[in-house]
Amino acid sequence: METVTHHGRETAYEVIDRGADGPPICFVHGSGGSRDVWTGQHALAEHRPVVAMDLSGHGDSADIDASAGYSTLSAYTDDALAVVEATGAEVFVGNSLGGAVVLQLLLERHVDPDAAVLTGTGARLGVLDDLLTWLQSDFERAIEFLHGSDRLFHDPDPAVRERSMDRMADTGQAVTRRDFLTSHEFDVRDRLDEIAVPTLALYGEHDQLTPPWFHEFLADEIERGRLAEIEDAAHLAMIERPDAFNGVVEAFLADLEG
Repeated sequence: METVTHHGRETAYEVIDRGADGPPICFVHGSGGSRDVWTGQHALAEHRPVVAMDLSGHGDSADIDASAGYSTLSAYTDDALAVVEATGAEVFVGNSLGGAVVLQLLLERHVDPDAAVLTGTGARLGVLDDLLTWLQSDFERAIEFLHGSDRLFHDPDPAVRERSMDRMADTGQAVTRRDFLTSHEFDVRDRLDEIAVPTLALYGEHDQLTPPWFHEFLADEIERGRLAEIEDAAHLAMIERPDAFNGVVEAFLADLEG
C-alpha cells in the first residue's frame, strides 16, 4: 500500500506493476466499497500498471468532514486526482459512485486521459427512497437489500457475496449512507457533450441498480462513447465476471491504441 498526502489528508492506493509498458490504469470504487473490489483486475497488470485507490473514509484512506452531496463528491474527486497525479495514470475506470468521480474528473478538473471506462454507473444516480431510509435506520437491511438478486450481483458464489457484505459493513453506516446520498444528488446529464475522451460504458446484463439504459445514454451523449455488456452479471460485474470484464476493457484499450 502507498499513500499520497493532499488537502491535509492521506489517500491510500496500491500499484500492481509487472513491468508492462502500457500507461497506468486507475480504478475508483463505488459506495461502501474499497480498492479490494478491483482484485480481479490485477490481471490487467500484464499489459499496464494497475492502480486501485481507497476514497476518503474507505479502506485505508483517512476520512473527511464533509456533508453528503457536492462537498463529498468534490473531496472524492480530489482524492482521485491526487492518486492520478502521483501515479501518472492515463486511463480512469469508475464503478457506480466511482463513475461519478471519474465524470467529475473529466468535467471539473480539466484532465485529459487516454480513455475512461464507466461501469455500473450513470450520468444521474438516483437512489430508491426505501434504501435511503434503511441506510439511516436499519443498516443491516440496507446491506441485505443491495445484495439481493440482480442488484450488486446476479448469481454470485456465496463466499463472494459474503465478502462484499462484510466490506460494506466495515466501511460503516455513516460513510456508506453519505456515499448513497452523494450519488442521489449527482446529475450531469446536460454536460456529457463536454467530454471528448474516448469512453466505454460497460454494464452488467442484469444490473437493476444502474440498468443498461443508463449506459446507453452515456454512450449516446458522449461524443466518443462506446457501449458494451457483460453477460450473467449485475452491478459489480468486475467481481462477478472478472475475466469477461477484463477482456472487454483490454479490447477497448487495444482498439484505441491500434
